Amino acid sequence: MLYTIDVKRPNQIDKIRERAAQHGFTASCDDLTGSFLRALAASRKQCAILELGTGVGYSTAWMLDGMDQESKLYSVEMDEACSTLAMEVLGSDPRLQLIVEDGGKYIEEHKNAKFDLIFADTWPGKFYLIEEVLNMVKPGGIYLIDDLNPQENWPEGHESKVAELITELEAREDFYICKMNWSTGLMMLTKKH
Repeated sequence: MLYTIDVKRPNQIDKIRERAAQHGFTASCDDLTGSFLRALAASRKQCAILELGTGVGYSTAWMLDGMDQESKLYSVEMDEACSTLAMEVLGSDPRLQLIVEDGGKYIEEHKNAKFDLIFADTWPGKFYLIEEVLNMVKPGGIYLIDDLNPQENWPEGHESKVAELITELEAREDFYICKMNWSTGLMMLTKKH
């Protein structure tokens, strides 16, 4: 099957996986989502990317791998220990700005900023402050979320929150919507011009 074929991973991935395991961090995206993020980042030149939820930098590494040298990735993580692990592996890349801050606070403070690609991989920007984040997407820009298919680590009652989120996003008229029953369940929205 096509989806089981190995994908060429960024050079730093093994080091990030090792540090994530040592830290007990298990919420990184999978390689399918990572490869999709890399392809999206590579499809844009001189772009601005926002990642909400750096974790230990797994998805960050995939996006950096696809970006051109003139692009910039702003990655927000509230857990200082996780952000430090990402900084140790990826921090020397001048295209990356790692921000240790609550994602909700970052959104509120930067709601007038515009991005070509936003990957919302945490609660703020995905389950709340959605309107603010969608307003941060440039015309023709992309908003991507993952983990929409049931996951083993979902807390009690989370399935109904995901269903509400999907219904809310499907009702939007200002974005083209693509739902993918692939990887962990992705939804990509492209802002209409």
